Formats: sequence, structure tokens, C-alpha cells
Amino acid sequence: MALLTVAKLGNPVLRQIAQPVDPREIHSKALQQFIDDMFETMAEEEGIGLAAPQVSRSQQVIVMECRGEGGFPQTVLINPSIVFYGPNQVEMWEGCLSVEGLRGKVTRPSMVKVRALDRDGTTLELDATGLFAVCIQHEIDHLIGKVFLDRMTDLSTLTHLEEFDQYWRQEHATVI
Repeated sequence: MALLTVAKLGNPVLRQIAQPVDPREIHSKALQQFIDDMFETMAEEEGIGLAAPQVSRSQQVIVMECRGEGGFPQTVLINPSIVFYGPNQVEMWEGCLSVEGLRGKVTRPSMVKVRALDRDGTTLELDATGLFAVCIQHEIDHLIGKVFLDRMTDLSTLTHLEEFDQYWRQEHATVI
């Protein structure tokens, strides 16, 4: 496996609409290795989600995992689409490996139903709530050229990581 370079805000790939993966490519050694490399990069960077555009590859591939209480299992979503948004909203602190050192509050639906292909090319449909739902929405945004800053409605919560740790973490905020 190999660590991939994370594209930072300003890199044009982060503002492009990612291309769908040809389902015939899913079983290829190259794509499977890329998925493994994405997981390794995400873990090394201490993230819980990573989309292919964040490592300069304009393809619809997402990896996610959050261990511990309230977390979610290792997940691969290829060519994902959200087919249902729940009616309730949740506000969470979000951060991004591509927007280094910043956190901000974003309001999103607290439940989604997503349809995608998994790393074996099998169609999956899953219901996600809470942090898992927010992470899915955050990562799918990367596939349409958006970052969490675009979803913020109140920029007064935008904070540097050091200040977040000092002034805001006591809210027991979950950061994605």
C-alpha cells in the first residue's frame, strides 16, 4: 500500500464533478489497490472519510470508517447517490483533510438513504443516521465539487483547529 497526497483547497480537482467508475473496472487490481491506498491515507491523516478527488483522482469513490462508540464500520461507496434525506436536521462540527486546520458548524439532514456499489461491485442500499449520515453527505459533496465551507450558513463558527481545541471542544463535538 502507499500513502497518497491529499489535495488542499485551491486544487482545481476539488471543484470538479467526479466521473463515475465503470463497473467493469471495480474488480481491477488497480482500483482495488487505490481503495486500499485511500484507507491507508485516511488512517494516516486521522480522518474518518476520504473521497477520491481529495487525492487528486476525479472518480466517484469514497472510503469511510469511524471506530468506537457512535462510529461506523469500514465502508466503500462507488458511484453513490443519496436517494432519500430524512426530515430532521443535525448541526455538527466538520473539518476536512483538504481544508487543513479549520473547523466549522454545518447543518445537514440527520438521516439519509444512499445507493452505491461496494468494493465488490455489489449494489448496496443503506440507511445512515447521525455521524455516519453526515460523513456520507460530506464525502458525496466532494464528488460534486463542494467542501464543507460551501455548506456553512454561519461563518462565525469557522475556527482554526488550535482555537477549536481550546474553546469549542468542551461541547463534546464530533469532528468529521
